[in-house]
Amino acid sequence: MRCPEGGGLTAERRAFREGIRPQAGRRLAAGEETAVIAKDLRVSVRSVERRRRAWREGGMEALRSAGPANSPTITDAQFAGAGSSLRTRPDSP
Repeated sequence: MRCPEGGGLTAERRAFREGIRPQAGRRLAAGEETAVIAKDLRVSVRSVERRRRAWREGGMEALRSAGPANSPTITDAQFAGAGSSLRTRPDSP
């Protein structure tokens, strides 16, 4: 089962993945081929192609993570309210 935050990755694994982006950026700047970068970094060619496009448009800064792709479906306040409602609800027959 995947966790709602971080895609089910541990903090250590997220940090490792974030370290791949600057490596890819340096290699893109050096003019290396997409397939070679993908193989060495153990990511998909498509992923490197997306990073190359972002790098061309915004440089190394564009390679930084933007955070999780999805947002919670309810706000923290709504979640807290639901929890209190559940605690005060009488037991079902």
